[in-house]
Amino acid sequence: MADQSDKKSFKKLGARHKARRRAVDLLFEAEARDIDPADLLSERVSLAVREESVAPVNPYTRVLVEGVADDLDRVDGTIESYLQDWTLGRLPAVDRAILRVAVWELFHANDVPPVVAVDEAVELAKELSTDDSPSFINGVLGQVVQVAPQVRAAAAATRSTVVRDDEK
Repeated sequence: MADQSDKKSFKKLGARHKARRRAVDLLFEAEARDIDPADLLSERVSLAVREESVAPVNPYTRVLVEGVADDLDRVDGTIESYLQDWTLGRLPAVDRAILRVAVWELFHANDVPPVVAVDEAVELAKELSTDDSPSFINGVLGQVVQVAPQVRAAAAATRSTVVRDDEK
């Protein structure tokens, strides 16, 4: 039987975890280079096709980066509204990228349980950021989790209204 440390290392090797980590890397790089994350993603997808040595971009990484890029204003506004005595710009850039992925998942990834989105963000913070970041990110996301069901329901209602309007 596997012990806890084996389970933890196995979890880190999961395809979705790797996809999230690469999405965080791409969002971080796009911000550092001051370019649109979707453009950077497109550049990397093309590079992977041309260069055999470049790993292909996981489909879930694409979903995350494109999703965050498309909904960046709402994602950032949500994060900012739960920062106490901080602004989004004062956070470490890697923490912004981690929070963006997690908030997008909480709002849009219906196949990802909220606890998984939060746990993955905390794990990424442990791997990539400061010692204080995991608890900070957990605190912010703990508040976002409270409103996520309403945001998902509103998005679903909007989609069904658009479909009904299109059917007319």
